[in-house]
Amino acid sequence: MGFSSTQSLPDHLHFYKYQGAGNDFILLDNRNQEYSALNYRQIALLCDRRFGIGADGFMMLEQHENYPFCMSFFNSDGMPGSMCGNGGRCICAFAKDLGIVGDTMFKFWSSDGEHEGTILSKLGSQYLVRIKMRDVSMYARHEESDIYLIDSGSPHYVSFVHDCETVDVTKEGKKVRFSKDFPHGINVNFVEQQGSSLKVRTYERGVEDETFSCGTGVTASSMAFAIKEDFGTGHHTVNLSTKGGNLQVDFLLNHAPASVLNKPPMTEDSVPKHFKALYNILFSQVHLEGLATFVFEGDIRISF
Repeated sequence: MGFSSTQSLPDHLHFYKYQGAGNDFILLDNRNQEYSALNYRQIALLCDRRFGIGADGFMMLEQHENYPFCMSFFNSDGMPGSMCGNGGRCICAFAKDLGIVGDTMFKFWSSDGEHEGTILSKLGSQYLVRIKMRDVSMYARHEESDIYLIDSGSPHYVSFVHDCETVDVTKEGKKVRFSKDFPHGINVNFVEQQGSSLKVRTYERGVEDETFSCGTGVTASSMAFAIKEDFGTGHHTVNLSTKGGNLQVDFLLNHAPASVLNKPPMTEDSVPKHFKALYNILFSQVHLEGLATFVFEGDIRISF
């Protein structure tokens, strides 16, 4: 999973670049662990858009004893990250290109556990990929505003606004991300309702800037939309637009079972002042779908 001090790096690194709705990633095939000695400074340099290859995130496809592959994800600052939805779709396309998986549903492992992936179609270098995200049985809602806290694999702050194009996403997102309310940081989404669809802009921690899209962000935004608009129980699909393209999230919405309702309240650290933790609904069978595109591959001489 990276950061090994017992191995030396090869002179050259062979990399692949993929993007999902404008969220771009460097991917390495690390099944033989030749790149496991990379440290966070080196990963950050590779992701730097001026001094490296440039990317929102960095992934290594690795072996796993129980799954076709394991997804090891790092933010562009070089630090290990939580689940990345668009990254998950891109690494599924990468695994397909490597011949590790087929078109039918397959499972893989990531930092937040097991996921399912399906290659729905391919046209040239573009894949239509669908992945199963984690179930969500808890959220927090601001007592006075349309703001929600939802962990959809990564923690997200979802704020509904009248016009997200007028929001200074970097400035306002940074205020929330580094707020004392969130000591471990949080991703920040500004969401505009457009009829039955959503427009989403996201500030991502670890990147420390607005990205063209965020998979876990649109997933959390779809769930917040369902809560805000009081969707009924059953299966729902939400279409979303981002700066980098269109995505789709679907889920099964039910009343939370007793085992969830009887959970102890969230700790004060995880729920800031003016938010209320709630356990009254359950999102299951959650899927994120969209295009994942191979961009290019190459070799870079390792000089760090």
